[in-house]
Amino acid sequence: MLNKTTKNTFGSNFFNSLVKINLRFNVKNLSYLPRWIILVLDISIVLISSVITILLFKGLKLNYIAYKYFSHGLLFYTLINLFFFWIFKTYSGIIRHSSYIDGLKLFFAQFATFIFLILLNTILLLFDKHKFFLTTGAFINSVLSFSLLFIYRIIVKQTYEKFFIEAGTHKKIPAIIYGSDANSIAVANALKSETPARFRLVGFIDKNNQNSTKRILDLPIFQIKKTISVLMRHEKVEALIIADNSLSKEERLILVEECIEFGFKVFTLPLVSDWDDKKEISKKIKNFEIHDLLERKPIVLNTETISSNIKGKSILISGAGGSIGSEMVRQVILFQPKKIIILDQAETPLHSLSLEILEKNHSVEVLNVIADVRDYKVLDKIFEKYSPNVVYHAAAYKHVPMMEENPSQAILTNVLGTKNIADLSNKHNVDRFVMVSTDKAVNPSSIMGASKRIAEMYVQSKHFKHEKNNSERFTKFITTRFGNVLGSNGSVVPLFTKQIQEGGPITITHPDIIRYFMTIPEACQLVLEAGTMGNGGEIFIFDMGKPLKIIDLARKMIRLAGFVPDKDIQIKIVGLRPGEKLFEELLNDSAKNLATHHEKIMIAKEVCNEFKIVNEQIEDLIQCASELNPTELVTKMKKIVPEYKSLNSVFEVLDEEYSKK
Repeated sequence: MLNKTTKNTFGSNFFNSLVKINLRFNVKNLSYLPRWIILVLDISIVLISSVITILLFKGLKLNYIAYKYFSHGLLFYTLINLFFFWIFKTYSGIIRHSSYIDGLKLFFAQFATFIFLILLNTILLLFDKHKFFLTTGAFINSVLSFSLLFIYRIIVKQTYEKFFIEAGTHKKIPAIIYGSDANSIAVANALKSETPARFRLVGFIDKNNQNSTKRILDLPIFQIKKTISVLMRHEKVEALIIADNSLSKEERLILVEECIEFGFKVFTLPLVSDWDDKKEISKKIKNFEIHDLLERKPIVLNTETISSNIKGKSILISGAGGSIGSEMVRQVILFQPKKIIILDQAETPLHSLSLEILEKNHSVEVLNVIADVRDYKVLDKIFEKYSPNVVYHAAAYKHVPMMEENPSQAILTNVLGTKNIADLSNKHNVDRFVMVSTDKAVNPSSIMGASKRIAEMYVQSKHFKHEKNNSERFTKFITTRFGNVLGSNGSVVPLFTKQIQEGGPITITHPDIIRYFMTIPEACQLVLEAGTMGNGGEIFIFDMGKPLKIIDLARKMIRLAGFVPDKDIQIKIVGLRPGEKLFEELLNDSAKNLATHHEKIMIAKEVCNEFKIVNEQIEDLIQCASELNPTELVTKMKKIVPEYKSLNSVFEVLDEEYSKK
């Protein structure tokens, strides 16, 4: 007899066992079937097809298998199938993920079985004057076996996708693919096999309005009779997937503008190179982003010249942890330098960059150096230790409102930091010093812009000094100047993205504010090109394309995110910040530009004082910055840069006083 406690324990254990068994055999929790089970199922299907074939021939008064060999023949047929299933590994595939490869394996297994049976019959005819099997029967049996095996896999695959994938995933987005070429078909195939599926494909669009009577992957090819938005509304689709890589930039932009205007989602992807790698193709399909809208023609670099200046040399990049500096590192490393010294005072960004490089590169030596560009002694030891051949100086404070509140820090980093790196580059015989500047240095209205203009003046005058003195060996000092870069630290794009994710509002300083934009990779490519073509003393400016109104940028970003501007996401005007202009220029009022052999790069011809004068003014400015006297500091900056007109109410009065002088 079991006591009460024992009964309860037994009952509890029995119940737990049932739960475990239930979980184990719950279809949704079921893992893949063991291979031996699939093999048993396949053999069972083969035997069923044999029985059907036997009955079929029996109805015709014929014996599919010779009566005297019946038992041996059936066993032998089973073993032959088993052997070729093993040879072609037909049972190794996962049934619910079957593909045409699995179908080919089944075909070859059954074809090999049929050929083997024919050979067996031929041998028996020679020795026994009898056949094991009727040749026609063997053929019908093989065809029937292949058909049943193939259909069985299709049924399992379709059932699984219908009841267990679709039921357990989110609603699929009805989408149409723009394009009907091989690239578009590869994309469609990838999306059809994607698990879990994101899209329900409705059809294809042929941009030439041809082939409307044909179908691709059993999907129709649509013609655009009016506009693409009308077609999408008529077919009740919510998204357009742009897969046609023959589209020009203008055609692509027209499509995107129309789609986002009417609230349709837009997806894009790069050129598909590996059409068989469906998983990789589906991963690359992404939402159309604001970067794609501003995408310009690819930059053609003189890689041979750049390589000759970088390959096998030691490269130092200051501000390497920043958005521009880190991209400079990624691009420079492609030209196989001997080593790269990545320098920054920020530990975490530098650490993240070094880990990223370590994953992708093993041939170039990368040296992580934490240092402040304001510390001359530490920098001197770094230059002495690593002996760089080329220096890319990207370290700077660049947030306009922050520098209005901390003008001394702007001078100490942007001016003193540049002076230190430039002086040490010349002292340690660096071949080229390339400074990354900004369009805010032109007719500056802010502390940050004026500090960068002063740094430009120092670098330029230093080169002309050595050139004038006919020094035997001196560094070529080159300056590059460009506008805002998309996605950089401090750019409006990350800010707007964050504000949209939080439900708004998007904050804009002024409805009429406009800015030039380019992508970070594009800017860095041009820095590399300009740094190579420069002979020293130049200020290179880049073709930034057409300026863009920030409020238009905000509206496009809201639409690309699937929202309606001023309805789902509000746009709030907060007023211009201290030092901020409505628009930026790339050239000083008195400056001219000269063309270069590169269509996107020009040279700004700007007036520059003698080095002695500039150096004395800067030494005085740095001393003033150390004393933390903002008013006196700004006064001295205006003396060095007469075109500096402050848009900060705190310092505007100094403009009047300076103009009176």
